Formats: sequence, structure tokens, C-alpha cells
Amino acid sequence: MRNSLLAIALFSSINILAQERMLPIDTMVQTRSQVTIGGKVVPYTATAGTQPVWDEDGKVIASLYYTYYKRSDVRDDSKRPLIISFNGGPGSGSVWMHVAYTGPRILKIDEEGFPVQPYGVKENPHSVLDVADIVFVNPVNTGYSRIVDKEVKRETFFGINADIKYLGEWINTFVTRKNRWQSPKYIIGESYGGTRVSGLALELQNRHWMYLNGVILVSPADYQVLRRGGPVSDALKLPYFAAAAWYHKSLGTDLQSKDLLEILPEVETFTIDELIPALAKGGFLPANEKLAIAKKMSTYSGLSEQVIIDHNLAVPTSFFWKELLRTKGQTIGRLDSRYLGIDKMDAGMRPDYSPELTSWLHSFAPAINYYIQEELKFKTDIKYNLFGPVHPWDNSDDNTRDNLRQAIAQNPYLKVMFQAGYFDGATTYFNSKYTMWQIDPSGKLKDRLSFRGYRSGHMMYLRAEDLKNANDHIREFIKDSTPAEGVPAKY
Repeated sequence: MRNSLLAIALFSSINILAQERMLPIDTMVQTRSQVTIGGKVVPYTATAGTQPVWDEDGKVIASLYYTYYKRSDVRDDSKRPLIISFNGGPGSGSVWMHVAYTGPRILKIDEEGFPVQPYGVKENPHSVLDVADIVFVNPVNTGYSRIVDKEVKRETFFGINADIKYLGEWINTFVTRKNRWQSPKYIIGESYGGTRVSGLALELQNRHWMYLNGVILVSPADYQVLRRGGPVSDALKLPYFAAAAWYHKSLGTDLQSKDLLEILPEVETFTIDELIPALAKGGFLPANEKLAIAKKMSTYSGLSEQVIIDHNLAVPTSFFWKELLRTKGQTIGRLDSRYLGIDKMDAGMRPDYSPELTSWLHSFAPAINYYIQEELKFKTDIKYNLFGPVHPWDNSDDNTRDNLRQAIAQNPYLKVMFQAGYFDGATTYFNSKYTMWQIDPSGKLKDRLSFRGYRSGHMMYLRAEDLKNANDHIREFIKDSTPAEGVPAKY
């Protein structure tokens, strides 16, 4: 009887202590720190918090987790740029650029981006916090962000246009709460985040009357190319094939002896002038022309002529990742083809797994969980979703590329920069160039569009040299897109 009473008492006490696992919908924790950037100490406050998403009736339906870094020795925020940062997926948390690119702390990894133990973070000597404040935003179901109203329809959040709509409202509230309306403002998005911020540029401008100075697209996903397929989409892969083959020393002696940036312009010209027209002819391409194109493609890609002909000149990237080093018993990464994998068997049409992604998760997951809880002091039992449940995702009515063009046209201050890694096989660097060319068919806005390439992959900032260069390019972009005081926004 005594043991039974003890068990009941113990069970009751556990129930009393146990609480429903919920994230506070409107809260924040602030810490103070500093980072040395370019040899100078930069003090800052870090605010880790949540901010609600409301429906049209003012009811809280979700809450987004964010981290806001603000330089603390600047008194006048009216001239201090604010960068609003998103990752992609869709369904990806803000962890990637947060603790590997622009933030004041970055992963402990080696010079090329590979994980090392013990896991953790260190100072980022290249962070742009010296010239701009930054907020890293986690859309619904990513990071700690969650739906609060269980009755709300998933379509409210999970689709291209729904995502842009509610995030525009959220940004409006954040800028108002932090009193940043006077500040020059920038939005940066990686991968699917490129689609997101392209749409947000016009959404913020036309629905919230918030005019931006700049949009930064990091390895952007342009689904008007990626999902459409056809001759252009198939052809645009070749310059990436050449870059990856060059990296793995799989080209002929003549090309392999040259620097990467000597090779790529030649491959790009062939792609535009010869490969696209050849693919456009389809099955009516004369056999001798098909053979000539396959021979050149083989020279540039490291693949055999026969393999290319077998694919009717349209080699899938998934096959390329499997085929390039097949005879060596290795595969190459999708998002960063510098990474190598080992499959169960050498046969097959695609790799068993993405070696670059497993490597990144190896270092990112421990670091972000430690950093937020122990250094930013944001305590919660909620799981940090590096990738959250956001599917099915509505991809219909994707007008984001044209929306970006419209935003640039309406706002003479607005400039756009593309950043891409040459070894990215998912959203290739040449796709980025093509997207940039297609934004404004008139060519009247091209002076406000720029491209920067790096000798790494999708997350080019994981490579130490490119981390420095890419952040420096953001600094230059901010300087270039901040007009002199009193210069009007007019044509």
C-alpha cells in the first residue's frame, strides 16, 4: 500500500511539473556582445524573440522566431542600413546564413567548409554588422516558428504568394516596432529565399509603402527556368558541368591547364549560341550536327560523347552527379559539387544521397541549438527545425521575377545583386546570370543589376575565402545603393 501511494504521488508530481510544449507568441531576450570585424571592435545587442502573425481580424494565427543584431554604438538609425534575411527551402530555417554568412558568429569549420569537432561557433571577422544591422527571420514551421491557431488553413502560409503576403505584414510590424522606417532597407534571400524576396520587393512597396534600397539574391531558385524544362533549361546546365568537371580534374589537358574563369566564358558562349539552338531542333537536328554538339559537350563536361547522345544532348544533373566520377567509385554533391559521396553500388542513374547536405547538417545542427540556447539565452523545449513541414506547397501564379522588375522600375533607388557559386548544381550560377538577363527585356534597368561568382557551391560562404569576398561584396553593394544625402529618387 505504501509503495502504491508513493507511485501515485510521484506520478502526480510529474504531471504537475509537465507543461504543454508551446512557444511564447510575443517575447524577446536581449544580450550584449561584441565582434572584431576588420580589426575593429563592433559592440552589438542581440535580440532573440518571437513576433505574432495576425489575420485580418487581428487574431494571432502564428508566431515567427527571429534574431535581430543591432550595433549598439550608433545613435542615429536613420542612416543605418537594415538587412532582413531569409533562407529558402521552402521550409528551411534561417540557420544557414545566420551562423555561416553575415551574422557576428559563424560555425567552427575548416577552410573549405567541412565539419570539425568540437562543434560550435566563433567570431565572424567578415560579418557585415559593421555597416548594417541584421534580422534573421524564420517563416512558419521553420526554426522555432509555429502556427498558433490550429484552425487556420495551411494555405494561409504554404505557397509562393501566401508566403509573400504574410511575411510582408510581419516585416511591416517588425520595422515599426524597432523604429526603422527611416533606415535604408535591404532584403536578402538564399535559394527559394531568392523567389521569396523577389516577390517581397513589390509586396513591401505596393502594399506597405516600404521602399527598399537593395535586394540580394544568393544562389536564387528561378522556378520559371527550373520547373519549365525544355531547351533553355537543359542547356543552361552545361557551364556548371564544366566548372564541376574542372574542379575534379576531369577535363582534357588543354582546358584543365587553364584557370576556371578562362574556361567558363567559352562554355557560356557555346551554350547560348550553339547548344540552345541545337536542342530547340529536337529530333530534327541532323545527325552530323548532333554528333558535333555532343563532341563539344563532352569536351566541356568530362562526360563521354556516347552518354550525351544517349540522353539526346539533355543530360540531367542527377545523372551528372553519379556519372562524372563513376569510374573512381565516387559521386559528387548536388548543392556543392566539391563534396564527394560513396554509393552502395556504382551502377545507377543518380546518387544515393547528397554528401554536401549531410556534411552541413553535421556542423549546423549542433551549432545553432547550442548558440541560441546558451549564448543568446533563448530557452525553449521546441525543436529548431532546420527543415520544417511546409508541404504541400502551392507553386502556382509565380510572377516573382516580373514583380522584381516592376519594383525596380517603380523605385529609382532600388538595385539588385546576384551571388552564386560556380560549383552549385541545384541553382546553378548560369541560371542566375540567365535570370538577371531576363528580368528586364528592355535593357533599361540593367545598370542596376549585378552578378558576383565564387569558387564554391550553393552556400559559397562556407569556404573561408568566399566568406570574406561575399561579405565585402555586400558592403560594396550597400555603399553603391545608398544615395548621397539629398539626391532624389527620380529618373
